[in-house]
Amino acid sequence: MSLVQVTDLTVEFGALRAVDGLSFRLERGAALALVGESGSGKSTVASALLGLHHGTGARVGGSIDVAGIDVQAASDGELRRLRGAKAAMVFQDPLSSLDPYYAIGDQIAEVHRVHTRGSRRAARARAVEVLDRVGIPDAPRRSRSRPHEFSGGMRQRALIAMALACEPDLLIADEPTTALDVTVQAQILDLLHTLREETGMGLLLVTHDVGVAAESVDQVLVMRHGREVEQGPVAAVLGAPAQPYTRELLSAVPRVDAARAPSAASDEVVLEATGLRREFGRGKRAFAAVDDVSLTVRRGETLGIVGESGSGKTTLGRMLVGLLEPTAGEVRYEGHARVGVRPTVQMVFQDPVSSLNPRRSVGESIADPLRARGEHDEGRIRGRVIELLERVGLEGAHYDRYPHEFSGGQRQRVGIARALAADPRVIVCDEPVSALDVTTQAQVVALLGELQRELGLALVFVAHDLAVVRQVSDRVAVMRHGRVVETGPADEVYDNPQDPYTRQLLAAVPALDPEAAARRRAVRRELASA
Repeated sequence: MSLVQVTDLTVEFGALRAVDGLSFRLERGAALALVGESGSGKSTVASALLGLHHGTGARVGGSIDVAGIDVQAASDGELRRLRGAKAAMVFQDPLSSLDPYYAIGDQIAEVHRVHTRGSRRAARARAVEVLDRVGIPDAPRRSRSRPHEFSGGMRQRALIAMALACEPDLLIADEPTTALDVTVQAQILDLLHTLREETGMGLLLVTHDVGVAAESVDQVLVMRHGREVEQGPVAAVLGAPAQPYTRELLSAVPRVDAARAPSAASDEVVLEATGLRREFGRGKRAFAAVDDVSLTVRRGETLGIVGESGSGKTTLGRMLVGLLEPTAGEVRYEGHARVGVRPTVQMVFQDPVSSLNPRRSVGESIADPLRARGEHDEGRIRGRVIELLERVGLEGAHYDRYPHEFSGGQRQRVGIARALAADPRVIVCDEPVSALDVTTQAQVVALLGELQRELGLALVFVAHDLAVVRQVSDRVAVMRHGRVVETGPADEVYDNPQDPYTRQLLAAVPALDPEAAARRRAVRRELASA
């Protein structure tokens, strides 16, 4: 009997049919990926497997069998026994899934006690055991840490440990690596693969990243608008997709081995940083987030800045814009020392939701730089904002809409329009596409390239995604622990990396070829055990 058997599943929220006639099965010990863009229904499917739509007003049709339990007919008590004991879920954002007030070990122990009725001592021992199993160093001590004391990758490992506490038959991982660096992502995917091999559990992976699917599963199901587009062995679906939409998804995936066509950059230096250093904290607790970084940005070119979380790349970007003043060193714009924030150097932020005021229309947010520059004619302001909205692929009628009425990709376009309102010569983009689907990501990257060519903009593109950085960059600077460890033309850095850290980053990039992914995983295992 299959571990998971789903037949003709439908899920409706009011008039919206989020899942429409979906069928699939997952065998014990196997791994299946649900792949699709935001809004494709894949997370809705994952929630339906655990009966999470019960009592929410959603209408669920079809049949769902998980580990021998008929989820549709199950009582509340049966669903509680299913969740955690037989099937467990790891969510995308570990911070929202972990209680900030309690130690990690206590939270895992509580899950174990609820399902096993064991003693506190046994539950505590199990918590330490599973934390050690997922690679948390010094597990007995770190089990007493609270979530904010863990890095993003460690928090995700802690969630996986919590899911393993009761030895489930099925692990559902919903976008488990979306917000992680490429090296941490590789570690988490390797961990899931190893756990599946050693425990025999089944894995259902929900992801919008085709490369992550290639690294992790045996079967893949491509979804769009709640329906199946294509389903089959991962090598067959990704290697020779039968459907146009699957081919479209694959074509939008940035490739780390694909060179970028040269841009029309000039020799004119518009932005220059010399010996930048930025310290946080005081006394013995002071640390340098950026340490002695020098770089130049030329008119019409894109400088990519890549590195893991904590490498200092965002701090560097904020100093280039003027949002942070350097502890030492200098930023010069067109040969003159920059003081404070200049309209000619603008920023596009990673999270457009938090950078846009939810109580103001997007048109008013875009108009702010115009008013700050001294424009008072409201008719001219509105006309310019409408022009900018249309320039980034939105509609002038969107002026009076609010941020929550837009998709993630549309909100990022709003952020770009707001940056353009100041008529900048340099735009610093801080992880501008990290939270977007591959197709939306490709659209935003193409928009930035188009604007750069038309307006002669210089771009500083800060990201942890090496494939995206290669796609957009003329030159690349690789950062680690606040310093630039390697810099040069993008093709040289990617094709012939000199620094061991750069080579390590490139080796962790997901491969779309499952056989290549398996070889890389084997190499990483050898390096880890050496």
